Amino acid sequence: MQLRSLPPNPLCRMSKALIVFAKRPSPGRVKTRLTPPFSPEDAAKLYRCMLLDVLAKTGQMTGVDRLLFYEQGDGVPEFFAETVGEGESYPQEGDGLGARLAAAFDRTFGQGYDSAAVIGTDSPHLPPDYIEQAFDLLNDPRVDAVFGPTEDGGYYLLAMKRLHRELFEGIAWSTPEVLEQSLARAESAGIATALLPVWHDVDTAADLLRPELVDPGNGAPLTREFILRHPPHSPVAPGGR
Repeated sequence: MQLRSLPPNPLCRMSKALIVFAKRPSPGRVKTRLTPPFSPEDAAKLYRCMLLDVLAKTGQMTGVDRLLFYEQGDGVPEFFAETVGEGESYPQEGDGLGARLAAAFDRTFGQGYDSAAVIGTDSPHLPPDYIEQAFDLLNDPRVDAVFGPTEDGGYYLLAMKRLHRELFEGIAWSTPEVLEQSLARAESAGIATALLPVWHDVDTAADLLRPELVDPGNGAPLTREFILRHPPHSPVAPGGR
């Protein structure tokens, strides 16, 4: 599904945009790999903490506009309008993750931005410096795209100066081959890439044991509080906090 061409956004004040991909924290639809040890309800509470931490952290960044793209569903637009404000959130469009990512970049560049990066909500403790470094790398005319690799073979960030649809086609999403396949697609298309430092997502109970997640200086206070209250090696009581 292709979006119609959009006129430049007259409210576009920055040349850089940070796209955040997110879901509504509904039980059974988020953090399913954490059930068990958590119940679906408490996994959703954890995801809500991660989401709010990411929004708070990225909302404090200067020199970049944050645009949130949410997975569609009943009541979702209202939730995100209340959470991030009118005019700052948009529905994800397209079939499959690759198509939704491409559509988000297409819409963003269509609003007049010179560069854009996308992140998710699985790394609430991601240092903002990594995001800033991605935009700095794009200032190099020899760099077309920047990837932030994750330890599990995916990526936590992708930044570009224009839409490269090739990077979203033929990728086995949600597998350990995502980054490898993406880099291969880039090479075959002549897209010059640069890599950020390796980071990690929060997907499993083992991920919650990382000391970085309970570091008071990690910029993710809600996530940290949840983990400290509910260590991943012990089940969360139904309905408990």
